[in-house]
Amino acid sequence: MDTNPCDESEVFERALACEDETERLAYLKEALGDDEKQIARILKLVESVGDAESFFEEGSEVVERADELIRLRDLANDPLLEEGDFQQESLGVRIGRYNLIQRIGDGGCGVIYLAEQEEPVRRMVAVKIVRIGMESPEVITRFKAERQALAMMDHPYIAHVYDAGETRNGSPYFVMEHVRGTSITKYCDQNSLDLRARLKLFVQVCHAIQHAHQKGIIHGDIKPSNIMVCRKDGEAIPKVIDFGIARITEARLTRRRPGSRKEQLVGTPAYMSPEQLDLNGLDVDTRSDVYSLGVLLYELLMGDTPFDANELMELTTAELRRVVQESLPARPSEKYLRLAVEERMRRAKVRGSAVSCLIGALRQELDFVVLKALEKNRSLRYETANALAMDIERFLNGHVVLVHPGSWSHSAGKFIRRNKGMFVGGALVALALVMGTGVSTLLFLREREAKQRAMAAEHQQMKLREEAEQREKLTQASLMISQGRYAEADKLAMEMPLEEPSLVAASVLRQLGEWHVYHDRWLEASHRFLQLLRVNDYENADVSSLDFLEVGPCIVKAGDHDAYESFRDRVISRYDDAHRPFVDRFIKISLLRPANGLLLRKLEPMVQDGIERSGKEIKRGVYFEAAWHAMAIALFEYRSGNYSNSIQWCRSCLDTPDHNAPREVTAMALLALNLHKTASEGEALAMLDEASRLLERDRLPAHDRGTPVHGFWFDWVFADIILDEALAEIRPKESIKAEL
Repeated sequence: MDTNPCDESEVFERALACEDETERLAYLKEALGDDEKQIARILKLVESVGDAESFFEEGSEVVERADELIRLRDLANDPLLEEGDFQQESLGVRIGRYNLIQRIGDGGCGVIYLAEQEEPVRRMVAVKIVRIGMESPEVITRFKAERQALAMMDHPYIAHVYDAGETRNGSPYFVMEHVRGTSITKYCDQNSLDLRARLKLFVQVCHAIQHAHQKGIIHGDIKPSNIMVCRKDGEAIPKVIDFGIARITEARLTRRRPGSRKEQLVGTPAYMSPEQLDLNGLDVDTRSDVYSLGVLLYELLMGDTPFDANELMELTTAELRRVVQESLPARPSEKYLRLAVEERMRRAKVRGSAVSCLIGALRQELDFVVLKALEKNRSLRYETANALAMDIERFLNGHVVLVHPGSWSHSAGKFIRRNKGMFVGGALVALALVMGTGVSTLLFLREREAKQRAMAAEHQQMKLREEAEQREKLTQASLMISQGRYAEADKLAMEMPLEEPSLVAASVLRQLGEWHVYHDRWLEASHRFLQLLRVNDYENADVSSLDFLEVGPCIVKAGDHDAYESFRDRVISRYDDAHRPFVDRFIKISLLRPANGLLLRKLEPMVQDGIERSGKEIKRGVYFEAAWHAMAIALFEYRSGNYSNSIQWCRSCLDTPDHNAPREVTAMALLALNLHKTASEGEALAMLDEASRLLERDRLPAHDRGTPVHGFWFDWVFADIILDEALAEIRPKESIKAEL
């Protein structure tokens, strides 16, 4: 047999291909001779194919590390390098406008310094610099992605980025807010925060992560040390930091699509989701951060992670993957009961509670919330960080959490505890009725008054029962959606009036609307989103303005032009004031179809606001927002007949160093329309063809929960509408010329 015994991988592959153990043993003796130790090793690898795979993967990692050490050794011995070039930046060195004062931390690929900024304002900042000697293309790309990620975000619970540049050695750096605080778990323990205070901090963290997800950013390394708590005006404020390994879902930031090659494990094992550890190319989406938030919640509630962090660090990659992907974590309440009595009492005291109260709160509902966030199958987890936060807020407000398997008695008990006054009042009314019946002849007027009070109480109770029934139906609809039973949930939602503000109703309607969109049922989708606008009064301006972006394209695709005219008048009247956040969204959603002069004049203040914001964003390096403002202004100029101005704004949008496929398709189609209007037919046709190719290549994939990698679905529908308008305007002209 032609075998090279030195090639262990080939021997293993051939041994694995043998049909039975006898044939395998005979082959190994022929290939390896009397080397019994090597034969035993190969047989052990064959018994566990997964372990064998990890064996060779780890071998390749060793080779890669050896190559890197050789590169660094050669770099250090290079006679052309000056003595200080290979060293990290020294304290006291000035980088741009910043004097390095103290080394305060190390990230995965960078070193963090405390620095003093001298101009235009004097303040303390944090400066993060890529380590000298680590400027590999992947590290530089990841570092620039972090810089862009932070620049795109503006949230009170996320550290702000101020500036960026390169050191004298060519290493990239960025300057961000210096957060003076302690990690969230340490802060909670040091201050003996009770469950309510801990959960309120956690909800704020969820809102910060949701903001990042809405910007197309996945943090990828959520853990206590990346969430610092500081005090401002006497209030504890969490700050999410270190987006150093964040996956930027806009593909151009990393110059490659996720899954294009086998990725290295990047993150903290105890907080990594099962799909982060899966090296088969499975794409990681926002639900991976939801899993990490579940681990953080677990730790805040009971003091440990679901799997022991120190033990995980000692495991091989294959063993780590097997534990996280296959082992089921214990419920927090169960893990508490396994602790020694003294430790149990200590942890409860740190959480400002008695042991029995703490375990009772966990058993009743929080266990279910944690396990929902830690589902191995991401399709069974909370779909968004907001959904997780919403269930925590339901618990804090005395409502039944959506994931509770529930019983009538449990729901009724929560309802009674929230409405003690009403039930006591009802009992008093009933007592008054009994007394009135006994002395009816003497107290006729009082009896009538008592009956009126009884009728009012009965009416109030009926109303409360109806509200409770509607909440129950909403809970059922939410559970159906989480199980993929959209048709049943949609039928249930149609039976409810859904007029009052409700976070649960908003979540249900939003998901049902998107389900109809992905099945091209535009009329049904527009109905669900219009209902959503009526009930979504509790969420922030960022989320509520995105809901308007969902409604407009659906109405246009449904072909209801009268409804669209009414809708855009409603948009302008609602946001026609001095405070206009996200003006680009309202400009573009109002101009999906041609507009008259009156409507355009109403939009002019928003356009001026957008021009100012675009200039400021470009100066700050926030190209993502600047590009959207440029596209919206270009659309306004086109609808106004100012084609040359519109061309300039289209090109400004396309020239920004930020990639967003649906936005670029829209800008290209709009540029083609302008070129056509200015008699540049050849350029118009070329631009139209380019827009069509991009639309077909990067079109939004099939329906799946989680933030999509290629952009929001309504951005693609928006692009499709403008491209259809361009095709209808330009292609018929081309056909007539061909016939002539």
